[in-house]
Amino acid sequence: MFVPCHRYRRVMLPLHTTRLTVRMLRAADLPAFVGYRNDTEVAHYQDWPLPYTEGHGDALAASQEALNGPSPGVWVQLAVDHAGQMVGDVAVGLSVDGRTATVGYTIARAHQGHAFAGEAVAAVVDALCAHGVHRFEASLDPRNVASMRVVESVGFQFESLVHDAFISGGDWVDDLRYSLLAPQRAAWRERTLSPASGVRLVALDGDNIDAYLALATHHSQQRFVRPVEASLAQAAVPLQVRGLPFVSQSLGIEADGEPVGFVQLADRNDLTDEPYLWRLLIDRRHQRRGIGTQVLQLVAERTQAAGARSLTVSYREHVGSPRPLYLRFGFVPTGDVVEGEALARLSW
Repeated sequence: MFVPCHRYRRVMLPLHTTRLTVRMLRAADLPAFVGYRNDTEVAHYQDWPLPYTEGHGDALAASQEALNGPSPGVWVQLAVDHAGQMVGDVAVGLSVDGRTATVGYTIARAHQGHAFAGEAVAAVVDALCAHGVHRFEASLDPRNVASMRVVESVGFQFESLVHDAFISGGDWVDDLRYSLLAPQRAAWRERTLSPASGVRLVALDGDNIDAYLALATHHSQQRFVRPVEASLAQAAVPLQVRGLPFVSQSLGIEADGEPVGFVQLADRNDLTDEPYLWRLLIDRRHQRRGIGTQVLQLVAERTQAAGARSLTVSYREHVGSPRPLYLRFGFVPTGDVVEGEALARLSW
C-alpha cells in the first residue's frame, strides 16, 4: 500500500539496481562525462553548450563537491555505472520544499540500447518517493521518441505539449512534458506483469464501453494507433474504400476478466478485398504480457472460420512500431505501401 510522505528526507547514495550503481558525479568522472557530452548524436536533443569544455565540467563538479545526493533547491548530476564503468548520468532538480523533482538522463552512445536509462531513472524515482517527493516532471523534445520510451517505461504519462517554449540554437523549440505522481509510480510498480490468460474478444455494449474507452497506449505509440474513442468515432462515420462500403467491427479485448485492449476488424483494406486488421490497441499497463500474440491468434481463427483465406494488416516502420509482433506471428510484407504504412499478409 502506498503511504504518502510530506517531508523530504535526503536520499543517501549510492543506489543499486540489478545491473547499475547510481552515485554522485565527481571530478574523476569528467573525462568520460565531457566526452559523451561532446558527441553530437548524444547532444542532439539536449540543451547544454557545444563544445562542452573541461571548464564546464569542472564548474559542475565543483558545484556539487560537498553534496552526497539530491538536495532541495539545487540540481545534482548522478553518475550511472555498469560493471564498474560509467555509462551515463541522471540529473535531478529538487524544488525548494523537496516535494517536486525534475529528472533528466543521458547515456553514452556506446552503452545505449540496453535500457540503462530507464533502470537508472526508476531507481532514482523510487528512492525519492521513499523520501517524500510527491511529483516528478520530465521535459522532452517532441522528436525524441527514445526519450519518451524511457520515461514511459517508468510510468510517466504525457501531460502537455507547449509550442515554442524556448529558443535553442536560434530556433523556437516545442517542449513535451511528462509527469508522474508518487501514487502513480506505486501503482505502476504493482501492475500485473505475468503472462495473461483467458484472453478473449468481447462485444462492446453500454455496460462495458466506459472501461474500454479508458484504455490507452503510451503517448509515443499514438503515432501507430488511434485512441479507442477516435477509432470508434471513425468507424461510426460511413466510409468507402475504392468506391465500396468499408464495413468494420469493433471489439474489446479481455484478459483475466479485465478490459485490456481494443481491436477493429474490417472487410477490406486500401488495395484488396481481404479481411483487414484495422486497429489493435493494448493498454499501456498490460503490454509485454503476451496479449497481442493471443489476440492475433483469436483474430486469425475468427477470420478463417468466416471462410477467408488470408488476413492483412498495415503498420508504420518507425521505432516502436508493432511490425515485429506481426512478423513474428507470420505476417509477410507484400511490398505495398499505402499512405506511409506497409501492408503485410497472413495466409493459411
